[in-house]
Amino acid sequence: MAVPKTAALPLGDAPTRGWRFHSRAGRCWQPGRCGSRRVRRLEGLSGSCMPGAADGSGGRGEPKRRTRQGATAIKSRNHRRQGEERPMSTQKVALVTGAGSGVGRAVALALAEAGYDVALSGRRPEPLQAVAAAIEAKGRRALAQPTDIGDEASVAELFRRLEETFGRLDVLFNNAGIGAPPVELDELPVATWKAVVDTNLTGAFLCTQGAFRLMKKQQPRGGRIINNGSISAHVPRPFSAPYTATKHAITGLTRSTSLDGRAHDIACGQVDIGNAATDMTVRMQAGVPQPDGSTRPEPTMDAKHVADAVVYMASLPLDANVQFMTVMATKMPFIGRG
Repeated sequence: MAVPKTAALPLGDAPTRGWRFHSRAGRCWQPGRCGSRRVRRLEGLSGSCMPGAADGSGGRGEPKRRTRQGATAIKSRNHRRQGEERPMSTQKVALVTGAGSGVGRAVALALAEAGYDVALSGRRPEPLQAVAAAIEAKGRRALAQPTDIGDEASVAELFRRLEETFGRLDVLFNNAGIGAPPVELDELPVATWKAVVDTNLTGAFLCTQGAFRLMKKQQPRGGRIINNGSISAHVPRPFSAPYTATKHAITGLTRSTSLDGRAHDIACGQVDIGNAATDMTVRMQAGVPQPDGSTRPEPTMDAKHVADAVVYMASLPLDANVQFMTVMATKMPFIGRG
């Protein structure tokens, strides 16, 4: 919050980010952690940091200004020196899986626009680095971490790096997913089935588990998990058993996560997406199988519309939740499908 130079500064109204407060006696409430070279007073009663508080000013500060509240706020350009304890962060952090392209990329960029620092995971390093560079160009921090989302050790390393870099997690968008070739059910290789399940379902579970562990212990506690469901969580497309089964299972994971997260201030919702224009939906222009046996092209929508919906879900306070949301191309053959 902006504070005029002449305004009195009640303790309850003080800006919190990057400020340190001093008592009437002039003693720092966080001694040894100010690191301030320059004291900026807002009608403060007391002096600068006590001598030896590593403020680099020898306790001189700037000329005193009095206030009835008797508090002085100081702002440091470099308030944390090497080796000091990391102060509690108020900057919000999001993790997006499958962030290198498509919906994941659109959501990651939209969250950065909304003020989040963003951790990115995906299979290919190059697209992740490109998205990270775009986020940093917006003035936000980014972490690009190539991850095998279906591998427990790889996901554990993702969350280790995330906590090491940002210290907390406010929003997880479980987005990573793959499909399978449209073949008859009895011709589907078991290896293909397992690959889809490992990525779409096990990957979402492992990331949810990692998010739970961090969100439960961080301060402020809690956070939000948003799962990418798909309209296939409602009704299937022809020859899509692995994808459809995992998306129905994601709905169950969403419900269980929402229930189990209540005690820890962890909210969970699901966005079911229909025909967002991505690399996965390019084939729709040439035509895809329909329930009546025909093959027809289908309309798509800009993935930015999905990103806007996810940012809205993420923006809610933790005492409110969008449990399920469907965002789809208006004219796609979904209603009445099957």
